[in-house]
Amino acid sequence: MEKCIAEPDEDISLEFDPEVEAAIAELLPSNDPLHCKDFSTIDYINTIFPTEQSLTNIDDVVQKMNGKIRQLDNDIRHLIKEQTVAAEEGREALENSKHSIATLFNKIKEIRDKAEQSETTVKEITSDIKQLDHAKKNLTNSITTLNHLHMVVGGVDTLATLTKHRKYDEAAPLLQGVMYVMDHFTQYHQIPQIKELADKLDNLLRNLAAQVRGDFEEAHSLYDCKLNCQPQLADACLVVDALQPRVKEDLINWFVDRLLSEYKSLFREYDEVSWLDKCDRRYAWLKRCFLEYEEDCARIFPDHWNMPGKIAKDFCRVTRKMLEKQMKNRVSELDVKLLLFAIQKTQAFEKLLMERFEQDRDIHDLDGEEGQGEQKDLETFHNSISQCFEQYLNVYIDSQDENLVELIEKFVAEMKNGGLPPYQVGDPAPLLPSSSDLFVFYKKCLVQCSQLSQGQALVHLAEVFKNHLRNYHSTLLLPSLPSKASGFSSLLKDKDNNKVSDVVMICIVLCTSEYCLETTQQLEDKIKEKAQEAYAEKISFSNEMEMFSTTITTCMQELVAHLDTLCEPALSAMLKVNWSTLDSVGDQSAYTTSITTHLNATVPTVRDLLHNSRKYFTNYCLKFVNTFIPKYVNQIYKCKPVSTVGAEQLLLDTHSLKTVLLQLPSLGSAVARKPTPSFTKTVSQGMVRAEMILKLVMAPSESQSAFVESYINLLSDHDVGDFQKVLEMKGFKRSEQMEMLELFRKTANLGEGETATSLADQDSSRIRKLEKLIKKQF
Repeated sequence: MEKCIAEPDEDISLEFDPEVEAAIAELLPSNDPLHCKDFSTIDYINTIFPTEQSLTNIDDVVQKMNGKIRQLDNDIRHLIKEQTVAAEEGREALENSKHSIATLFNKIKEIRDKAEQSETTVKEITSDIKQLDHAKKNLTNSITTLNHLHMVVGGVDTLATLTKHRKYDEAAPLLQGVMYVMDHFTQYHQIPQIKELADKLDNLLRNLAAQVRGDFEEAHSLYDCKLNCQPQLADACLVVDALQPRVKEDLINWFVDRLLSEYKSLFREYDEVSWLDKCDRRYAWLKRCFLEYEEDCARIFPDHWNMPGKIAKDFCRVTRKMLEKQMKNRVSELDVKLLLFAIQKTQAFEKLLMERFEQDRDIHDLDGEEGQGEQKDLETFHNSISQCFEQYLNVYIDSQDENLVELIEKFVAEMKNGGLPPYQVGDPAPLLPSSSDLFVFYKKCLVQCSQLSQGQALVHLAEVFKNHLRNYHSTLLLPSLPSKASGFSSLLKDKDNNKVSDVVMICIVLCTSEYCLETTQQLEDKIKEKAQEAYAEKISFSNEMEMFSTTITTCMQELVAHLDTLCEPALSAMLKVNWSTLDSVGDQSAYTTSITTHLNATVPTVRDLLHNSRKYFTNYCLKFVNTFIPKYVNQIYKCKPVSTVGAEQLLLDTHSLKTVLLQLPSLGSAVARKPTPSFTKTVSQGMVRAEMILKLVMAPSESQSAFVESYINLLSDHDVGDFQKVLEMKGFKRSEQMEMLELFRKTANLGEGETATSLADQDSSRIRKLEKLIKKQF
């Protein structure tokens, strides 16, 4: 069919953007092939005329196509006509919009012009009213100012008369009013009359202040004031309240200084009554002073002046300076007993002052500036006198240092006399009593010192604690270990006068070191908590805690070494058996029974002793198997030559030991505890290697290559030295070993140097053993 249809000369098509195509497809969905973007004329004609017989209908198809074309032409003409009409209507609507906007703009302009005219009219109408308002305001201010001026002029004259006749009760409220009104004339001081009036008032205030001060001085002593003059002085205080704050401050300072002059004369520097041993008399004097004040002067001074608080504050300041000077001049006479007595009496007195003025503040319910002043006075009493003892607390620290030296010497003497805490078999390891006694003493010292100071003294005390922790460690803990030949562990005996075993003593030292480690951390935290923030950063016991941690590690090593030493003869007995001549496999060997016996006797004892330190017992078991298993494997290598029957016997012994070692943490325990995964893995891996070595010894060696492959597969080990040890156990001759080693080197892809090195090491090892034997003989 394609042959009958010629390809058109030109392919005229109209293409749109993909977005336009998608929009058209969405708005005008159609299934007509003519609407497709990829329309093909040939495909379309072939669709209409699939066969030659269908060409008989070509006229009908052409006619149908012509009708569709005419329909499309009509639709296009109709759309063009509609678009022309729509364009004309749009232009007409645009013109109408422009005309409407112009009309609206003109109306807005007219409204704005009318608004401006109205505003101008309103301003003209209200201008007269504003002038009247300004006149009224100025007139009111003038009247008010004249009234104030009249009040000030009359008040100053009246105040001068009242001052002359000392009528302070009437002068006090008038003075407050005059000074308040006079503040309104500050901006008018350039006027001569106002300036003259202000100067007159200032002179009057100065004279009034001098007169009040003179009245107080004329009273000679406030304790000798008669009742008839107390009301006048009380009214004078009201006048002082209305004057400048400086006047009140000067009067208070004069009164307090006059009051404390008697105190200074009673407790002069070189009088015995002024020394530290009689410091409580100083504080008793102030108590009597308060009683006399309440009786004679409390009705004179207003409560909000807080005169007792100011008296106490100055008393503390004066007392501190007097004590500082005395201690500086008589420092050689200071001792810890005298210093503690003075500090305790002083701190008790400071606490009494704080309680007294805290109570007064609650009663008066002070607030605002007065309340803040009361709180400030209250805070100053804390450490207000006792701070003078801070620089001399080294006397106290040195005394505690000496006490600790004596205490540790006492501990050493008790240890040398065989003193141990009560202990019975099966009980947890007890602590050395001296450790708890030491920290109890530390606690008492810390509580006492923190009451004396929270500053540098605590840092010095911490240094003393650290020194004696190291001293305790070196003179008691370490010498208690059996490994210290110069120590006194051999002298220690239990309550039945029986010598304590090494295991028990090691566990006692371990548990005591653990207690010291934990308590030292708590001690550091407690000192930092009590010390001031600036000094807390200087306190650290990290070196001491590391010291106790190292001792714990040493104890663990000694426990493991003790058990390892017990098993050493049994391991040595392995080498005395002729494993090449055994003719049958029996029960487990004697060395296995000996090792099991030692384990059953020692491990339960250690578990009981470390009952309160379970983590160390677990670590003990793990360390032992890590030490024992490599030694056991090395002993197996030394059993040479080994026959097949001998290897079977060793394999049986190895299995027995493996079973015992896996049960090591719960040996002799009524409750079977499952060991930790890491422990089980360590035992299994180590003992499986021993079993594999023995299985290799049992394996046939007719085929050298098969034997080498078996070694590599069973042990996954490319070590030439271990392989040579296995060959020696098998009984290979020197020449055969060389061939096997060469084959092993090729199979395992090892260098020649490794084989040579292994043989050289073996020869040097044999020479060293020979030298040791010669030395033992001589």
